[in-house]
Amino acid sequence: MNRTFANVLSTPLSADSLAQLSPLTRAEDLLLLLTRWVERGWLRALDKAFVGFLHELAPNDDPLVLLAAALTSHQLGHGHVCLDLFETLKEPDFALSLPPEGDLQGGAMLLPSQLLEGLDGAHWCKVLAASSLVALAADERDSVHQRPLVLAGKRLYLRRYWTYERRIDNALRERLAVHENAPGDLLQRLTGLFGPARPGEVVDWQKLACALATRSAFSIVTGGPGTGKTTTVVRLLALLQAPAVEAGKPLRIRLAAPTGKAAARLTESISAQVRTLKVTEAIREKIPSDVTTVHRLLGSRPGTRHFRHHAGNHLPLDVLVVDEASMIDLEMMANLLDALPAHARLVLLGDKDQLASVEAGAVLGDLCRDAEAGWYSPHTRQWLQTVSGESLEGSGLQEDTQGTHPLAQQVVMLRHSRRFGEGSGIGQLARWVNQQQPAQARKLLAARSHDDVFSLSLRNEQDRALERLLLEGHGEGPQGYRYYLSLLRNQRPALDCPLEDARWTDWARQVLQAFDAFQLLCAVRKGPWGVEGLNQRVTDALLKARLIDSDQQWYEGRPVLMTRNDYGLGLMNGDIGIALKLPEREGPEAGKPVLRVAFPRNDGQGGVRFVLPSRLNDVETVYAMTVHKSQGSEFAHTALILPDALNPVLTKELIYTGITRAKDWFTLIEPRAGVFEEAVRRRVKRLSGLMLELKEASA
Repeated sequence: MNRTFANVLSTPLSADSLAQLSPLTRAEDLLLLLTRWVERGWLRALDKAFVGFLHELAPNDDPLVLLAAALTSHQLGHGHVCLDLFETLKEPDFALSLPPEGDLQGGAMLLPSQLLEGLDGAHWCKVLAASSLVALAADERDSVHQRPLVLAGKRLYLRRYWTYERRIDNALRERLAVHENAPGDLLQRLTGLFGPARPGEVVDWQKLACALATRSAFSIVTGGPGTGKTTTVVRLLALLQAPAVEAGKPLRIRLAAPTGKAAARLTESISAQVRTLKVTEAIREKIPSDVTTVHRLLGSRPGTRHFRHHAGNHLPLDVLVVDEASMIDLEMMANLLDALPAHARLVLLGDKDQLASVEAGAVLGDLCRDAEAGWYSPHTRQWLQTVSGESLEGSGLQEDTQGTHPLAQQVVMLRHSRRFGEGSGIGQLARWVNQQQPAQARKLLAARSHDDVFSLSLRNEQDRALERLLLEGHGEGPQGYRYYLSLLRNQRPALDCPLEDARWTDWARQVLQAFDAFQLLCAVRKGPWGVEGLNQRVTDALLKARLIDSDQQWYEGRPVLMTRNDYGLGLMNGDIGIALKLPEREGPEAGKPVLRVAFPRNDGQGGVRFVLPSRLNDVETVYAMTVHKSQGSEFAHTALILPDALNPVLTKELIYTGITRAKDWFTLIEPRAGVFEEAVRRRVKRLSGLMLELKEASA
């Protein structure tokens, strides 16, 4: 170890000391600084290890390259696909969860802003472009294809994620270039499914969504809760399948969703709506209602990132519909597009304003950036009006006269909620939050003029009003957890009733449905206001109220959430089951009560499967769940509890998603005033180049 580096190890770091070191020593010194950032929780150990690996590959590289790599890896951990170098220089410390200013230990804790002070963005790009670790996106030479970092203009990527983004970009451009032949009698078919256009009334966006989807290999239908995304897709499938059945060549249609819970909800919803379609029985029979998970559709291979279906082994289908597409990350979308045959149509459904995927990327959000404004070309507008009979004259949409919004021509936003009408407090609260109007949202909560929206301010951590709400709900209306546990006890069949008797399945189904009457949602996992602390608090309260008999690992009434897919059991990540006592089927203990966990079969028929607790390894108690885990679910009464301090995960998207999980009632629980308002003012901004590349291609 040279003397300069030894001195650095034993003394506080400063910008001057860094500037005096040789390039090699400065790189080593940067690694030491990153270690201290890891200790503070500002970086992940993974980020620092990645930089160490790069330093071994190129020990003489400029430390600015390593710092950029560290921030790129850190950003990936926060859902960003890339690092925007110029934006980073405007706000260098944006990526770190920094402590209060007074908590910084002088020069011993240098920040990115200090390291990058005075640096010009063009110079940083030049340094990166000269590095042997960095490939330029426009460079087609094979020799640079394996470099770990890619620089695309002012955006720096880890190679894998740059590749994912390019695969999606290329696949979408190819699909947008394919113009399908819409049926010649499209107007008549749309009128048969939706009824005739009504001049002077609001635009039927569902009808327009179906029309657009007939003319391309790719389309998106976005909209908030209750806007009719499922209704739209059922009619779209009838619209596509009818001419194919009439021609004697029915389409192979598959339906998918990111989670088992979302798949179950869509299965149930489509099953009900297909029966009401005004089509012939021959067409109705060819519209599937079984929804699978995206992982299962692609054929996931346990222990790997690979799937059975890929670019070399396409999915055997003609139409694919994917619901809850906001939950699909960049990598999964790239794999999905790779596996689609060139001739197949892809339809994405989802709410662009919901939380993005847990993993990197916000694909649906990127693809729907123009959805609010419309940006249809004059040709698209005229075509839509001709084939639908609807008028867009008073729609207020922007018009794309320059041809710079190619993707917008295949995106429709549904704008009228049938679940949350004008008088709905939940609907109004969701809109104020989505529009980042915290004062209006607070005014609505404080007015108490709506019987579907409630708020509870806690005095302190021990406030027993929380337990009362969680167990009892709000008086005669919204329920708490007492409801499902009371039904569990009072509706139980007699133990001498054999397990094969349908009464056991009916009872289990009623208990599972009753559990969906109330759900507590959290923003965080740790601490007294997180999933872990609140699950224990609810368990203790239920035990004290004698609503459960035990607080051991397994007890009757325990609700559990699957945290990983288990294909052997047919259970998916997000599935919720409840432990119930059922009679032993056979053997010397036959007829005696034994604990089994009841899960809905997700078949749309109300089926239930019973699993021994010993076979469930990847489950957790779910009196409380994170908002992220609740996506794709719906509960009669949803209570959202916020932490008592601002947290990076608290954004308007999280609040909006929590509110819109509620079907009939919503309660906001606040341990500390002001956190709600601050969260609503913040929004998720995930950096990527996906939409930019599409626009650059069109230009």
